[in-house]
Amino acid sequence: MSQAVYVKSTQDGRKVEVIDGWLCLAGNRETDTLVPLIEHPNRQAISRAVPGATHMAGRIPLRHDEAAIAQGALDVSKRAFSVDPVSIEERFRKAVWAKATAEGVE
Repeated sequence: MSQAVYVKSTQDGRKVEVIDGWLCLAGNRETDTLVPLIEHPNRQAISRAVPGATHMAGRIPLRHDEAAIAQGALDVSKRAFSVDPVSIEERFRKAVWAKATAEGVE
């Protein structure tokens, strides 16, 4: 298991960390990607509710500095490949789905 990278604490005290390539809230997986707020479909409501947010990580709003920490930790974990056949298959599955999505398949 890799070391957790602290990103921030929520208002209610739960830790937001990157663990094993996932952004986690209180140790539970939330997402493995960050979405810039400008690309988020609900950006106006998020901007009103959380001024200063620039990215969304699942349901967690992040400021620019927090997003930079999280993205850096996610990038590092993606570079450390596992040679496990299941991990390789999962990477291929994600790559095929990302390509299909980019081409307009839903």
